[in-house]
Amino acid sequence: MWLSLRVIVYRRGNKISMGHNGNNSLLERMRAQGNFIEYAPFGVILLALVEFSGAPALAVHLLGLLLVIGRALHAWGFSAPPPVMIGPVFGMILTLTIILLSALGLLLYTLF
Repeated sequence: MWLSLRVIVYRRGNKISMGHNGNNSLLERMRAQGNFIEYAPFGVILLALVEFSGAPALAVHLLGLLLVIGRALHAWGFSAPPPVMIGPVFGMILTLTIILLSALGLLLYTLF
């Protein structure tokens, strides 16, 4: 919700209803929101599959924590003035790590 509100408030304040009109600040806000929409659902679905597969609760909680921290770091990096690129980089690393670990765990679970 916070990422969406950042886009909405900026659009209303700058009277930009469609697209980004070449406004880089709005484009960064839109990409932060879009990136969340692209990765968070996939991570949550994988987490659910890991849990349903019978993985230990500690593993599920650690993967979930990595996903939350990764998505928060990514959003924070785009929000900090000026954008702090270390946040999005580490945020994506954590997000992709949970996706990879979950996928590998599920693959190994189905093979053995």
